[in-house]
Amino acid sequence: MSTTEPIRNKTDLQKFMDYYAAIQPNPRNQALILLGLYTALRIGDILQLKWRMVYDFNKHHFFDHIYVNEQKTQKLNVIALNQNVKTSLIVYFEIRNPEPEDYIFTKRTTPHRPINRSQAFRIVQKAAECTTHSHNISCHSLRKTFGYHAWKQGTQPAMLMDIYNHSSYTITKRYLGINQDEKDEIFANFDFGILCRTKNKKIIKKD
Repeated sequence: MSTTEPIRNKTDLQKFMDYYAAIQPNPRNQALILLGLYTALRIGDILQLKWRMVYDFNKHHFFDHIYVNEQKTQKLNVIALNQNVKTSLIVYFEIRNPEPEDYIFTKRTTPHRPINRSQAFRIVQKAAECTTHSHNISCHSLRKTFGYHAWKQGTQPAMLMDIYNHSSYTITKRYLGINQDEKDEIFANFDFGILCRTKNKKIIKKD
């Protein structure tokens, strides 16, 4: 069975993030992908978000944080909204002109019902197929991609464990695909510290 992977390559990630902004413009899909990448929320929690959870309709501005009761863990998760996410939501908000109780990620004709997981998967998969060399990309890849690049940037293990609610760093590394990366680096860069002499023998083809 295939395992969902993060998008490791930064060039691929940049193209993936830009797909619904530049290649196939779609503000809703762009906001969905950026929210998934920058919050590390599960897709089920993202699809349950309503506009009142990210936007103050009385003061007319977006909140700095979102408060999400995670479906899987039943825990309250408080997440700062990255400016890139806010910008994408502003663009989408101005086009949609929603009501407070409307779900964020809907079809225009059904604002009181969010798109389903299959629709979200197709949104992510289409962008991935057109922009990345990564395999096994799904909605869960957004969540894993955040953690993978946070690790590459030096985020402390304890913080990653807390973000993903894991009981050990070993679980987190396996979840994010870090184990294989570390193994690859060891094998590719290992040096015994002694001179290795090799001879290049010319191969002569026999008729």
